[in-house]
Formats: sequence, structure tokens, C-alpha cells
Amino acid sequence: MTKKICILGSTGSIGVQTIDVAKKLGIRVVGLSANKNVDLLIKQARELNPDILCIVDEKYYAILKENFPDKIVVAGQKGLISVATYPAADLIVNALVGVSGLVPTVEAILAGKRVALANKETLVTGGKIIKRILSQKQAKDSLPLLIPVDSEHSAIFQCLVGEDKKNVKKIILTASGGPFRGKKLKDLQSVNVEDVLKHPTWNMGKKITVDSATLINKGFEVIEAMFFFDKRCDDIDVVIHPQSIVHSMVEFVDGAIKAQLSYPDMRLPIEYALTFPERSREIVMPLELTKIKNLTFEEPDFDTFFLLKIAYECAKKGESYPIVLNAANEEAVKYFLERKIGFVDIMNYVTKIIERHREQKVESIQDILEIDAEARQKFKNLVEGEKN
Repeated sequence: MTKKICILGSTGSIGVQTIDVAKKLGIRVVGLSANKNVDLLIKQARELNPDILCIVDEKYYAILKENFPDKIVVAGQKGLISVATYPAADLIVNALVGVSGLVPTVEAILAGKRVALANKETLVTGGKIIKRILSQKQAKDSLPLLIPVDSEHSAIFQCLVGEDKKNVKKIILTASGGPFRGKKLKDLQSVNVEDVLKHPTWNMGKKITVDSATLINKGFEVIEAMFFFDKRCDDIDVVIHPQSIVHSMVEFVDGAIKAQLSYPDMRLPIEYALTFPERSREIVMPLELTKIKNLTFEEPDFDTFFLLKIAYECAKKGESYPIVLNAANEEAVKYFLERKIGFVDIMNYVTKIIERHREQKVESIQDILEIDAEARQKFKNLVEGEKN
């Protein structure tokens, strides 16, 4: 029987690559969603012939419906949830960017759907809630309801297949170091948007590329790993690995280390998430070990890229801190891409918001959304206040 999937965020980088993988594997795409890129969504829909389409920005609904009068066409957050819970889908690929990915993930799991998760913010902001829901919905003998798509977490996930988690001593996340590896703060004062978006090894969306440049992306991955793999943040290390060949590692109590290696190509972890527990035919270039001249590993520079240190602190404090960290960072990156603040300002403003925050308990999705909205407003007030 042909597997059927829905893709949330089909017009973004991960979404586009997921479509490419699905076509190569003969997987049917039955649902698509986009934020506002209606032209690309229409193009994708004509090619894939899905059952249900969603445009989150409701002003494009009429255009989408006019092009597909015979399909289920929905809009807004409710529409997104309709795609995330579409009955015919076997798997939901969450490739959304930002905290908007949280509620669709929750609703999909509650509906009994398996979710291939590429949306970091789901676990960064809602890890506590997601974990609670999974404990209620996940049958012990069934396939996991949540499968990682990020290359790092996919690598860890693969290394843990067949292993008893009690034997895991440490998780080691690798990072390329971004475009400014080896630079100091004084070197970063004058960098511009174009400089930041020149990632040395990965071709990603703008937001995650900026996050990779500040290394906060790796801090978010630490928080994700805590919930994905039931580890304390003290048991999760980050190492800089410029070649991006080793995608992450697991150290076991006997001293053995497992690693997953491949060329940097997101289609491989996407493929694994779509076909798990099977492996499909080769769709990416295989790694030729004899052509790899060296594999190097370095300690992160916590002084220059101090948001990584802030992320660890937020991970330890838990509750509302990761939510505020994510919200402040999303706003900062948006301001930076709009050229309203500088690159180093991203790190400085996010740090100020965290320093001024006081812990709030998180017991519900509504708590998360309220804390998120409040943090964004405080960020805007801070920036605008300093400008005036």
C-alpha cells in the first residue's frame, strides 16, 4: 500500500526537499500547506494532486480556491490543523518555521498521527507538554509517534536504534560553526545580511541560517535533544565540526561512540523519517571515505557566540525560559533580516530579554502562546525604546 503524507510548510526549504524525496520513493502527498507563497503552492498542487490544501495567510484563500474548486481548500490556523489531522495521511511532515508549528504537532499526535518533525520550536517551547501527550498516546510496542528530521537528531535517532537508552552516557551534537567560525565579537560588528546568509556547508532557509551563524540553532537543538532522547542538558555536548560529515554522535557507558556520517544533504534524514523503520534505496550521493582528507572537532567559542551559553542556561531553568528565548530570537532575526538591527544586536537583545525574565510555570498550550506573545511584545518595546 502506498504511504500517504501531508507536508506542513511545503514551500520552504525542507518542504521542497520532502516533495523531492516523496516523488523518488513513490510516496503520495495528500496534503500541502504554505504560509503565503500561493504561487508555489499552486504549482506543487498541480504536480502532486493532493486532497487538501491550506494557505495560512487568509487573503490568498480565494486565489487558491479558484484554482482548485474541486479540492478541500482551507485557510488560517484552523486550516493548518485540518491538514495536520487529515484522516487519510499516514504521516505528517512538520516543516513549519517558528512557534506556529507547535499546535499542529500537538493536534496531529492527539489525532493518532505520526509526525516527522523538522520544526525546532515544537520541542523548544512545548517539550514538556509534548512529552506528556506522547506518554498518553504512544503505545510501548508501536513505532514512535515523533520522528526527528533535523540531521543532528536524525543521526542520534539512528545511533540509538537497537540500543537500551539506559546505556547512553552522552549525546554529542555537531555544528559546522557557521560562516563566522574563528571570528571574535569585534569581527562581527560590521557583518551584513548577505555575509550571514553565506553558510559554508548547508543550503537552508534564511531564519535557520541566521540561527546557525549565532549558534543559537545549536542551543535549540540541545533543548530538543533533551525531550527527544530523555537526557539532561548536562549530558548533551556541542562540538564544532566544520566538514559537516559527522552529523552527531552518541557516547555509551562503556566508552564506545556511535556516529552517523554522510555528505551534508537534508534529503537523507528526510528519507529516513519517511521510511522508518525501513531504509529505502539510495537517493543521495554515498560517502566516499577515501576522498575525505580530514575530520576535525573543536570546542565552541562560548564567549563570541554567547547565545549558545544562554540557551544552555535556559535549558537548565526550563519552564518558560526556552519559550522566551525562542520568541525573542525569532523577533531579533526578523528585525535583522529587515536590516533594522545589526548581527551582534541579535545576541545582545535576546540576552537582555532573558536577563529580565522571571520564571512562569507552563501547564498548557495556552500558557505557551501567552508567554510567547508577551516575550515578543517585550522585545519590540525594548528595541523601539532604545531607538527613541
